Amino acid sequence: MDYKAIAKQTTEEILSYNQDTSGWKVVKISKKITVSSKASARFLGNLYRVEVIIPESTVKLSDFLYQPANRVTWDKALKVYSMIHRIDTDTLICHTITKSFAMGSISPRDFIDLVHIQHYEGNMDVIGSKSVDFPGYPPSPNYIRGYNHTCGYVCSPLKENPAHSKLVMFVQTEMRGKLSPAIIEKTMPSTLVNFILDAKDGIKTHKFSSGRGYNKAHSSLQKQK
Repeated sequence: MDYKAIAKQTTEEILSYNQDTSGWKVVKISKKITVSSKASARFLGNLYRVEVIIPESTVKLSDFLYQPANRVTWDKALKVYSMIHRIDTDTLICHTITKSFAMGSISPRDFIDLVHIQHYEGNMDVIGSKSVDFPGYPPSPNYIRGYNHTCGYVCSPLKENPAHSKLVMFVQTEMRGKLSPAIIEKTMPSTLVNFILDAKDGIKTHKFSSGRGYNKAHSSLQKQK
């Protein structure tokens, strides 16, 4: 499987979603977070778009969202989020196990996702994620194996205040199992709002080191442009 080609295609698809302004319907606004949706072209479900302003620089925000190390410390929806294979500096494969949610009506799922970060001019970062098959991690009888069609984030500096960032998140998750689509449509907007709130709380408590990991790599990539 050509993971690098899939990674490139995924980030390009996220960019196309970000530029698409037609057909979106606002389904929830809460705490300055806007959730919109439209029918997915990938499966019989919805593509969700979440927009919010985050009081953090784009470099630190994208680093925070991309790095797997601290994810379970702030994402309250997850039991496990671990890197199982690194392809290169900007591309990795992660195993995720969710907790049950919607008052237990949606049981835990697990996912194997290819995650890739791409840096663009203007300090914009795109993080793409898509489910893939990976040797050694077949579906387990303990969890329903879900599937993430192209998901991800677009992080860009806020024009009027570059110290803050505009975050646009796209999600189209196929839960699989015997779930009613109505349950997913009812619970997903609130789940996405809660994810953003968890991320904002996590950013507040997470201390970024100026020389740590991706920040240094990000600076190096910017100099090469």
